[in-house]
Amino acid sequence: LILIGGFVQLLAGFLAFRKYDHLGGAAFLTFSALWSSYGATKVLCAAPVSGHLLDIGAGNTEGFTAGSIAFLVLNAFLIILASSFNVVLLCLTLAMELLTICFLLFTLENLPLPFEIVVLSILSVICFYGATASLTNCMFGKDLLVMGPPLLTVQSSKKNREDPLPCVCPKSHLTSGLRTIAELLNTGAVCGVPTDTVYALAASCKHPQAIEKVYRIKDRPQEKPICIFISNLEQLRAAAPPISPLLWEFMENVYPGGIGCIIQKGEWLKKLGVGAGYSRVGTQDSIMIRVPDLTVLVHLIDMTGPLAITSANPSGEVDSTHHDMVISRLGHKLEGVLCDGESDEVVASTVVNCTKIDESGITIVREGCIPAGKVMQIFERVKN
Repeated sequence: LILIGGFVQLLAGFLAFRKYDHLGGAAFLTFSALWSSYGATKVLCAAPVSGHLLDIGAGNTEGFTAGSIAFLVLNAFLIILASSFNVVLLCLTLAMELLTICFLLFTLENLPLPFEIVVLSILSVICFYGATASLTNCMFGKDLLVMGPPLLTVQSSKKNREDPLPCVCPKSHLTSGLRTIAELLNTGAVCGVPTDTVYALAASCKHPQAIEKVYRIKDRPQEKPICIFISNLEQLRAAAPPISPLLWEFMENVYPGGIGCIIQKGEWLKKLGVGAGYSRVGTQDSIMIRVPDLTVLVHLIDMTGPLAITSANPSGEVDSTHHDMVISRLGHKLEGVLCDGESDEVVASTVVNCTKIDESGITIVREGCIPAGKVMQIFERVKN
């Protein structure tokens, strides 16, 4: 039974770490080691070895005694930490300290049976109540069974150490968060947003001053053009650009996804909704357009219209693959960051020049998350 208890404690520690409860995880893993060591020692002492019982008292107790003392010291630190968590965990660590004393007395062959029974009974009650309270409170989302307040309060000092966020940082899974970023972009702000590759800086194509700000934020050379993102290919069809059937077919096979197509620029961009930012996106003759394969970004573009997009990193540095990277590197220069966790890719999109697709085919301008060989395979299949 004691060995089974050790396994249960090990499982509890694993689940605690999965929930990022490092204190609970460390405590239960320590309890598992103590519980298992105590149980194994008692089993060995009661097991026949070569016709005799294993006698740990015959000059062989030093290792067991040293181990129990080590558990006593380690659990003492856990008691101090548990006092800042809740009363139930504190009582559990105190009970485990008593169990460790039982282990020590057992190695010294001086353990009273009534004392061991009382300690195990107390420990069983605490474990049962703690498990029941945790499950009940988790299921109903309320503190129906009291776990007790922390005896040592460190929350206030922790709050004082936390630095305020440099900009608005809503969560991407919240509709209110998406609306907040959309409102900022529609008023001419620059925000960090997730894409289907890496994080990007976004500015509304209706606000050329916002696109200019993107260049300043990144310290981006003026000669490097900025692309635009649209939410779907039907938006492009509605703008009626002079695109050949081959290019339409190619874009239908690569959109949405991590491939951007450079096509001829024209007045049709204004029908697309680019507006006053026409001269600040792309080059004088061409523009790169991409349809992202990320639901939250597509919804954002539907709320704002086409967005001028470039990777969310200082010019020449590695791409940002988490919203924390965007906030720490550029947050003080932005009005907002839409937080979506880890990015789907670690490199940016693949850029394909399609301006001469009918005459000489396509050329790979930049190989990114989609291999150049795969892009060429798609083109050959479409052309054939």
